[in-house]
Amino acid sequence: MGFLKGIVNAVADPRLFFILAVAALVLVVWKREAIAGTVVGYGALAVLGLFFVIGIFDPNFRLIVTKPDNVPIVGLIFLLVFFVWYSIREGVLNDRRIAAGVGPIEKAESDRVWVWPDLVYTELISLILCSVVLIVWSIFLKAPLEQPANPANTPNPSKAPWYFLGLQEMLVYFDPWLAGVVLPSLIIVGLICIPYVDKNPKGNGYYTFMERKAEITIFLFGFVVLWCSLIVLGTFLRGPNWNFFGPFEYWDIHKLAALTNVNLSEYIWIRMLRTGYPSLWLVREIPGILLVLFYVFALPVILAKTAFKVYYDKLGGPRFYVSAFLFLSMMSLPFKMLARWIFNLKYIVAIPEIFFNI
Repeated sequence: MGFLKGIVNAVADPRLFFILAVAALVLVVWKREAIAGTVVGYGALAVLGLFFVIGIFDPNFRLIVTKPDNVPIVGLIFLLVFFVWYSIREGVLNDRRIAAGVGPIEKAESDRVWVWPDLVYTELISLILCSVVLIVWSIFLKAPLEQPANPANTPNPSKAPWYFLGLQEMLVYFDPWLAGVVLPSLIIVGLICIPYVDKNPKGNGYYTFMERKAEITIFLFGFVVLWCSLIVLGTFLRGPNWNFFGPFEYWDIHKLAALTNVNLSEYIWIRMLRTGYPSLWLVREIPGILLVLFYVFALPVILAKTAFKVYYDKLGGPRFYVSAFLFLSMMSLPFKMLARWIFNLKYIVAIPEIFFNI
């Protein structure tokens, strides 16, 4: 059992955790026909449940999982696995019907019901069941209320509510103005822009994958691999001093990670050229500035003429460049995370003279 716990703790390393999450997404998209099977879906839930049942006997795992704040995240994991599988399954079934010329099940008359009484009765039963669950939950789990805030006694680790843990994790890799203002704003703006930049009329009102392969894959990557995985990572794997811990690892407050975060300018001028920092900050940060300008302005043009030419022709210039900017903004998070984990890269552009860092 100790050997298996060691394997789980090793897999929980953020670099391997993220790579496996991406690999799982690729497997789900690639082998969706097999994933859509009922045995696979309910089998995955059974394996996940068995993992939590066996893990609950470990004191370190039990202390984290049974914390009232973290219980909803355990439920989130099960719901996430189920609904991702269910949506893939329904999309595969509809793709088979569309290929056979029948059309999606949602547009068939046999699948339609009346709002009254069918839908209203279903909503009423769901309301009653959810109320019962919340009442039982509130009886058996104490409300996670702590003592009044005391600046002389700060919790370690000090975590945001679960729905902000993704943003808190982003603060590790980006400056606060980016992680707390710019990127969340781009998420909201991007969601607003989707109906205006997406010209594909297919897939509205019914499940499908073949008709919206790129859109669904990007959504799964952004929502499941990035956002939800950051919530899970921040909930279960971030411990005292914001260090990483495995699920079965003791949260040692004295654990130290021997890491030295380095800016890109230091890599260029000191480690590669060995010339020392230039006296002028503009010269010092010019490699990072050029890299950021290339990523934001030149890379979309290159993609429009090469790998994404099909999407450029389909969307047109304005729609494509808006979509490309939002896509590259989303991809900046995994790029920065991997750069921190692999190269200890802190900032690409670091200008403390004017309080500007990227």
